[in-house]
Amino acid sequence: MTNSKFGKNTICTHVGEVEDTQFKGAISPIYMSTSYAYEDVEVKRYPRYFNTPNQEMLDKKIAALEGTEAGMIFGSGMAAVSTALLAFLNAGDHIVLQKTLYGGTFNLVEEEFSKMGIEYTFTDGLAREDFEKAIQANTKVLYIETPSNPLMTITDMQMIAEVAKSKGIVTMIDNTFASPVNQNPAQYGIDIILHSATKYMGGHSDILAGAVAASNAHMEQIWHKAKNLGGSLSDFSVWMLERSLKTLVLRVKQQNKNAKKLAKWLDKKEEIQAVYYPGLKSHPDYELAKSQMSGFGGMLSFELSEELDTAAFLKELKLIKPSMSLAGVESTILSPTQTSHALLSAEERKHQGINDGLLRFSVGIEDKEDLIADLEQALEKVVKDSLNFSI
Repeated sequence: MTNSKFGKNTICTHVGEVEDTQFKGAISPIYMSTSYAYEDVEVKRYPRYFNTPNQEMLDKKIAALEGTEAGMIFGSGMAAVSTALLAFLNAGDHIVLQKTLYGGTFNLVEEEFSKMGIEYTFTDGLAREDFEKAIQANTKVLYIETPSNPLMTITDMQMIAEVAKSKGIVTMIDNTFASPVNQNPAQYGIDIILHSATKYMGGHSDILAGAVAASNAHMEQIWHKAKNLGGSLSDFSVWMLERSLKTLVLRVKQQNKNAKKLAKWLDKKEEIQAVYYPGLKSHPDYELAKSQMSGFGGMLSFELSEELDTAAFLKELKLIKPSMSLAGVESTILSPTQTSHALLSAEERKHQGINDGLLRFSVGIEDKEDLIADLEQALEKVVKDSLNFSI
């Protein structure tokens, strides 16, 4: 089934299934073979060509969820990001990237692009003029991330598409934090949509994968680069991801609800000096987020008051796991300085507004009352310890 005009729950459940023609099973069978016939066949299949039966059908689900002509699944989010970027950038080309980005993407650009002769500019801000003044005659790609990791800044997707199309520039977006449930950038004119499918698409902290959604023409260009770089995904992981995507909408909608409740609760606590969540009316990009997102997401960040020990707070949590990565059904929390943005220098983190005390909170599907109780007890303990220390 490939119809992308269904509702998203139906797309998640049915589009991109591999039909079990032999036994008529209710779910997709797994085709684990790494060797397929090449004579008298319509498609010469090979895992590194991204066209095994499970890969090919999952690509259709990805495309249907994002409302694009084509999709492609990769071995990791960074495999998807790096392959897409290198498909459109060569020596002598230039790329403009927004200043607030996932640390892995930032590090890829900083460490590798100069070696390849690719020029780059990070914007000073997220307004139209910030992007326009960064564009050069040799600019080929304009790259954004919204909501951004970890400060949840929001970039105007329609504005980006307008600026880029007026100059014949390809646009790319990291849509991981929103997921296809909360926003579909293709609706706003963005050309290439990227995901760490490890996150919301997988949703259970047990799959490493990446995804790209784009037009047929753009995907053809990405595929030619992908088959040379070799970032394909094993068919067992493809099958696991297709299974996980069946509950994507249900999971994300619950995470949206929980995150909004928790952001409001944190925002009222005197022990918390800042909360970053686009669903708060106090967020500077609230109106923009509301205009281009159907849900505000399950991700938020916050900072404790300066006198409180952030590391001690994390150790006091009982239910919420201090853990790498994000977007599983379980709630997790981490310090970006020590994890996702550890590869950035202190100066680079400061430029992006990432303080050492910042905590990124991936809200799960648990009962919100239990999550609030866990945060409350941890706060009470670090406040008590802080008072005892001051005495």
